[in-house]
Amino acid sequence: MDQESRPSRPTLADVAERAGVSPSTASLAFSGAGPVSEATKQRVLQAAADLDYAGPDPRARSLRQGRSGIVGAVVAGRIGHSFRDPVMVQTLDGLADELGAVGAGLLLLNDAQEGTLQLSNAPMDGVVLIGCSPNLDSSVAILSRRGMPIVSIEGLAALGVPDIAVDNRGGVREEARHLADLGHERVAVVTLNLDPTERRGPLTPEWERSATTVPAIERLQGLRDVFPDAQGFVTTGSSLEEGRVAGHAILDVPAGERPTAIAAQSDLLAAGVIRAAEELGISVPAELSVVGFDGIRVEGLDYDLTTVWQPSREKGSAAGRAIVAMLDGRDPECEQFSVRFHPGATTAPVPAPQH
Repeated sequence: MDQESRPSRPTLADVAERAGVSPSTASLAFSGAGPVSEATKQRVLQAAADLDYAGPDPRARSLRQGRSGIVGAVVAGRIGHSFRDPVMVQTLDGLADELGAVGAGLLLLNDAQEGTLQLSNAPMDGVVLIGCSPNLDSSVAILSRRGMPIVSIEGLAALGVPDIAVDNRGGVREEARHLADLGHERVAVVTLNLDPTERRGPLTPEWERSATTVPAIERLQGLRDVFPDAQGFVTTGSSLEEGRVAGHAILDVPAGERPTAIAAQSDLLAAGVIRAAEELGISVPAELSVVGFDGIRVEGLDYDLTTVWQPSREKGSAAGRAIVAMLDGRDPECEQFSVRFHPGATTAPVPAPQH
């Protein structure tokens, strides 16, 4: 069928004509916002059904209300990297589901320099900040100047932004106690990125004190509750390759100097540490115990990883509900989610000393 002969999409005026009412009355019948009798409303809805008319275009309604119909989601670093992180994908899925239910679109932004420019002028009605970003404070400042509704996921409550929180500290503390119960004393940590510099290297007290990435800070606190003197390595983010680099840096030392356990701040980092151990001929868990965080399935990891499960999709859904509430002029429901420790097969009692 060519373009000219294709039936046109029915309009509200067509529905009004079929129902025998004015277009304005038909519009009120759809919106429920005016004095339209139930009988008239039903007549309009029946006419719409007869014509296969779905209702007014939500994009036009958004424009009439002075809105774009778009909510921004700010992620750390390159957007392409986010789609290789199952935790981020699940979080964005939950957020998109809630926004889609009210006809809103989702715009992905990063917090790098080009993303900061977009935060200043992108057409958005509200923004969700993903807490793995080390630039939360600067993003909040930019958006606050625009008077933009903001919700954060694992952000800083001190910033005055409604937050969707996860018990990062409690989950890692339970994990650390598990290692202590197995007799481990020499424990190292592989962290997420701590700040916007995108550098990696040995964890120092100064670097730890200046950290701005909330999940990394809270997970470090949970480990320090049990192992206050644990050494570590800072990565540029959650990926298998970053875990592998960190694993080599920590483990490629004489056997008597290396840790007997490594606490990685994500499952992807933990999988990379395990790969490094395999490359160095170190047996997991007989010679090295490894724990992660997230509770995801890592492709190519042939271990039942000891980890902490977190509700990634539920975090995104809660953030979606909160930003929709703010756009409707309501106070959002802030939530804190529990986590669950999973004792897998990558931890074992501390190995006996070698002579």
